Amino acid sequence: MIEKIHHVGIAVRSLDEALRFYRDVLGLPVHASATVEEQGVKAALLTIGRSEIELLEPLGPETPVGRFLERRGEGLHHLCFQTDDVARELDGLKAKGVELVDEQPRRGLAGLICFLHPRAQRGVLTELAQPVE
Repeated sequence: MIEKIHHVGIAVRSLDEALRFYRDVLGLPVHASATVEEQGVKAALLTIGRSEIELLEPLGPETPVGRFLERRGEGLHHLCFQTDDVARELDGLKAKGVELVDEQPRRGLAGLICFLHPRAQRGVLTELAQPVE
């Protein structure tokens, strides 16, 4: 079951520069940060109420976020919905014929995650996340 918007992902050229605004100016606390080699990003999750903002800096120009920045520039990258069971949601979406980026859940900064192809959601890259303790 989809529970809430977990986070909004924002592609940035420099995580440090973006943190100066979101953390230092707006006062949003950093909940988690990591380099996620498998996804080709340095990322930080900042808490805002019951949701989060994820800042994504590419590790190189040939990564998915690097290519996104080259085509579209900095800005909204994806929308993430929280679920209590990402594998179940993914199976249900497959059964409904939804076009997927990920066929299986994988580890990400937000927990177990998977991405749905933007063509399936009117051009919006959509992530599902199941937070893990």
